[in-house]
Amino acid sequence: MTWLTNAFHQFYETMIVDDRYMQIIWGLGNTLMITVFAILMGTVIGTIIAMIKAKVFSPRNAILKVILKILDVIGTVYLTVIRGTPMILQLMIMYYVILTNISDGVTVACIAFGINSGAYVAEVIRTGILSVDKGQMEAGRSLGLTQTTTMFKIIFPQALKNVLPALGNEFIALLKETSVAGYIGIHDLTKGSDIIRTGTYDSFTPLISAGLVYLVLVIGLTSLLGCLERRLRKSDIR
Repeated sequence: MTWLTNAFHQFYETMIVDDRYMQIIWGLGNTLMITVFAILMGTVIGTIIAMIKAKVFSPRNAILKVILKILDVIGTVYLTVIRGTPMILQLMIMYYVILTNISDGVTVACIAFGINSGAYVAEVIRTGILSVDKGQMEAGRSLGLTQTTTMFKIIFPQALKNVLPALGNEFIALLKETSVAGYIGIHDLTKGSDIIRTGTYDSFTPLISAGLVYLVLVIGLTSLLGCLERRLRKSDIR
């Protein structure tokens, strides 16, 4: 049991003394804040882009058709740029080039991660919409529904169920990607563990502790998504 005693003593000296564990807790708060706001922002952006790319809207007005075509081109450029460049580079450009008037790094990170997530969510949702059988659209139109109404009431709910696992994976990846937020001076979970490491010269304890926290968060999010999937399956059976 000597190794256990030594491990506990090392953990106490590294994490408990001088309340160093608070570095982890403060960092965890910022990590969760960035993740939640980025997920919300990314979902909104991704859904809008996906609907434009999947031709959900069918306006009869010529001006609206032109506007949708322009938005389609903008969406293509957006997806190409965001998916083709590293997240950390996008974060640094946002902080040091575009949003220089915002001093709060957490706010900048929420925007940067939200924009990045939106590109991946858009492709996931667009794929889900296209995966729904075309007969569903024809059935809706035969009942007198417009193309837009059919899309929102028949196609989109089915597409959402199909892409839920992929969306869950994207959100989990987003949670882990926030670990690069320290590059713009944000005290996130990873940065908190690094601060402890620098102050105590003990690399093992703080880094492993941060890793365990990430692991617990991912397991919790995976379980939550699993429960949601099971409920959706039960609703299909009923």
